[in-house]
Amino acid sequence: MSDFLKDIIKQTGNEYASLVSDGVEAGDCNSFIDTGSYIFNALLSGSIYGGLPDNKITAIAGESATGKTFFVMGMCKSFLDANPDAGVLYFESESAITKSMVVDRGIDPTRMVIIPVTTVQEFRTQALKVLDSYLAKKESDRRPIMLCLDSLGMLSTTKEVEDTSDGKETRDMTRAQVLKAAFRVLTLKLGRAKVPMVVTNHTYDSMGSMFPTKEMGGGSGLKYAASSIIFLSKKKDKNGTEVVGNIVHCKNHKSRLTIENKMVDVRLSYETGLDRYYGLLELAIKHGIFKQVSTRIELPDGTTQFGKTINNNPEKYFTEDVMQQIDDIASKEFKYGQTDVPLEDDGVIDVQI
Repeated sequence: MSDFLKDIIKQTGNEYASLVSDGVEAGDCNSFIDTGSYIFNALLSGSIYGGLPDNKITAIAGESATGKTFFVMGMCKSFLDANPDAGVLYFESESAITKSMVVDRGIDPTRMVIIPVTTVQEFRTQALKVLDSYLAKKESDRRPIMLCLDSLGMLSTTKEVEDTSDGKETRDMTRAQVLKAAFRVLTLKLGRAKVPMVVTNHTYDSMGSMFPTKEMGGGSGLKYAASSIIFLSKKKDKNGTEVVGNIVHCKNHKSRLTIENKMVDVRLSYETGLDRYYGLLELAIKHGIFKQVSTRIELPDGTTQFGKTINNNPEKYFTEDVMQQIDDIASKEFKYGQTDVPLEDDGVIDVQI
């Protein structure tokens, strides 16, 4: 049968067609990009050591000041750190990124290109030129690259710009169609080139029902093209009465890799940035690696500590053995077909610390 199917593949003339047993050229994900948070990695990939897939579109959506750009910049740093000869192409529509912001995040400014874009058409044309040029190179001559778009919600269209210049106030009703057309072309090229792309977008309250829900702007183009869509919201993180950061709620709105509608919390500190270990304590308690005993946490060695003590010194308590156990249960918790946890159980456990 395999010889028969291979003969059919030759007849198609499609260089990317293959037997699944030989791997799916434009679909298989061979590596992941660390997000800077173990629990966020698990939400995206099903492993605390995973993260952003290396050949797909990932969308991060939320209201203003929920940490979208912060997450993307962290992913850029992780990608560059893991690939010394890599580069990042950052399509920017908000005029928000500065050199000092890039340097402060620990990103090498000589390996990151900022590409200002105003319209969907500009972004589509320039992104396609980059990918076509990349695919035209011999595979041995290619260097890893990552594309970012921050943000989709601020992109206009050529017609809207022209109408504004002419003093017209009519709304461009073709924007959603233009966006869908752009992502239709980009998605497969990204997979073939094995280039990851992160897109930030805005969310809005969808009215018309008794309970308003959050919806992503820009039509359905990104919804269909993205492999994962994460919705962000936040609450203030306080130390007594002082606000010391934000707790960011991350909900898996759509995913082809992990279970949808799961939600995790990550901590974004004003002083230290993203807390890599935050959220692991709750996961460990939920699956019995740690045990809640009154107001303290019982560790595998039988000793007890307050949750706050564990969170303040995670490297001491999340040993290599504990981290391996957490990675195993993260696969059961977040991956399709490997969980015995009810799908509706997407809440966050409250731990007394």
